[in-house]
Amino acid sequence: MHRQLSNLVSIKKVLIGQMLVLAAFAGSVPSAHAGTNPADPTKVIRNAFEAADDGFDMVRTQNFYSGWVSEVIFETLLTYDYLARPAKLVTETAEAMPEISEDGKTYTFHIKKGIYFSPDLAFKGVRRELTAEDYIYTFKRVLDPKNRSPSANFIAGKIVGLDELAAQAQKTGHFNYETPIAGLQAPDRYTLKVVLNAKDYNFLNVVAYSAFGAVAHEAIDAYGQQTGQHPVGTGPYMLEKYVPRSKIILAANPEYRGFTWDFKSSGDAIDQKIIKDMQGKRMPQVGRVEISIIEENQSRWLAFQGKQIDFDKIPEVAAFSAIDGEKLKPDYAEQGIQLQRVIDAGITYTVLNMKDPVIGGYTNDKIALRRAITMAYNNKEEATLLRSGQATKLEMIIAPGVGGYDPKYRSSIDYNPALANKLLDHFGYKRGADGYRTMPDGSPLLLKYTSNQGGINQEVSELWKRGLDLIGIKTKFIVSNFADNLKAATSCELMMWGAAWNADYPEAENFLQLLYGPNAGHGNHGCYQSPAYDALYVKAMALPLGPERNQIYQQMNRQVEADTAWALNTGRIRNWLVRPWVKGFKKHPILHAEWQYIDVDKH
Repeated sequence: MHRQLSNLVSIKKVLIGQMLVLAAFAGSVPSAHAGTNPADPTKVIRNAFEAADDGFDMVRTQNFYSGWVSEVIFETLLTYDYLARPAKLVTETAEAMPEISEDGKTYTFHIKKGIYFSPDLAFKGVRRELTAEDYIYTFKRVLDPKNRSPSANFIAGKIVGLDELAAQAQKTGHFNYETPIAGLQAPDRYTLKVVLNAKDYNFLNVVAYSAFGAVAHEAIDAYGQQTGQHPVGTGPYMLEKYVPRSKIILAANPEYRGFTWDFKSSGDAIDQKIIKDMQGKRMPQVGRVEISIIEENQSRWLAFQGKQIDFDKIPEVAAFSAIDGEKLKPDYAEQGIQLQRVIDAGITYTVLNMKDPVIGGYTNDKIALRRAITMAYNNKEEATLLRSGQATKLEMIIAPGVGGYDPKYRSSIDYNPALANKLLDHFGYKRGADGYRTMPDGSPLLLKYTSNQGGINQEVSELWKRGLDLIGIKTKFIVSNFADNLKAATSCELMMWGAAWNADYPEAENFLQLLYGPNAGHGNHGCYQSPAYDALYVKAMALPLGPERNQIYQQMNRQVEADTAWALNTGRIRNWLVRPWVKGFKKHPILHAEWQYIDVDKH
């Protein structure tokens, strides 16, 4: 969710440019417009990310941490209710939920008037209002071939005329943004009409995804390849300072219109306290967000204990020191810290590259090798020991709590080194004098497993090594930062990669598209291409949400197991600790950024 400034000089230029933007803006518009954002600049929230972002151009990345920040810089037509569980779509820049034609193919959105982009030199001192054309431009950017958007699969093949325009750009090397298409129309300044090729039961979830947050063409033209370091949106915050892989500071966008906190209880026990603290306040209250990149669990945990972080999830390795069952231990409860336990709407897994010359391919011997590798990994031990019981063994590709998840489903592949050894013996992967196996043709067999820095990744690698040693497979373990690994995985360059995926919207399609063949080179990080799986995917997408579609989802899971395209790891339980001066915090299953919904007492 990988553009980086090459040196400190570039960073300074961006920061100086932003200061000039504010100065230019302040002198070019009436002061009556400058104070619409109710945020208090003296109210500061301090957070830490456990891995680095990849810039903030969400058309060009699916980096989780980039998305976290981008949610408050860019605005989508729709978003999710802050308190509602399960997740419920609501409007963001749209006046109301869209009008949908009888055949389910045409969506008409009416955009709120008086929404303005944050002040920026790209607008040459003129206030820039959000219009329907900005969303048309944003949708087109996602399919512009030069952007190689990992989110292209969200709309590829769906909008009338858009794929044809992208195909023409592929041939000519130039995407003509001025070319009108029937699928994206602006009948007037504030009306957006989207016409689909076929009915899409998840389209409203798609438009709520951060890649479809409105951008202005002037800003993209001005910053080009550096757009990710200079995001310009209409959201409640804007980027004030950015030191890649170290520090992110957000300040209130002076043009943001604000809103009144008015959410209804979902029935959760914490909702009543949140409503009591927050109801009726003008939002956002927080005027500044300071984010540090701290990849090491112990360092991040010490920062929270030292009150340098206002809320964070407990690293799994520290769980036993802070919680007892589902309650905080007295040392933490006496500080007024609040504990929120949340089952992640996400999964962890290991990508197996289907194009790799060693483990890739669809012949029986290659499938047997991948199956044996998968059976050597003890994901129960990951859940109980490495994650201190704060996780569950995964059975499905679909995360718990997401539409299409079946709690009764059981994977056909389980931890079984003895059976894995028999499988390798049968297909000719013989052991050499050193005890390690060779390929059936006698050539060396060496796996390369890539992990991210920090977290429990080292422990996961050690667990993999113990299992693979049991079946006689030599493995080289490579450690790199998350942003670089994501970039390499997107190009299907990593043999094995320990990855995770959190729901972008609360339906199984969001997970199953990660293995859809046409998404290879985008979100399909293992370049899995199965005609049987792809046919099931297309069939499922044509059905309404419900039991019949869910049954096909199960067949898709079985097909992935048959080909052994992934090794499933765990679903995580997150234990969020919140300092007493933070008001209104509730972790959302889809949204990541809480800053615009919370308040902080001065302390």
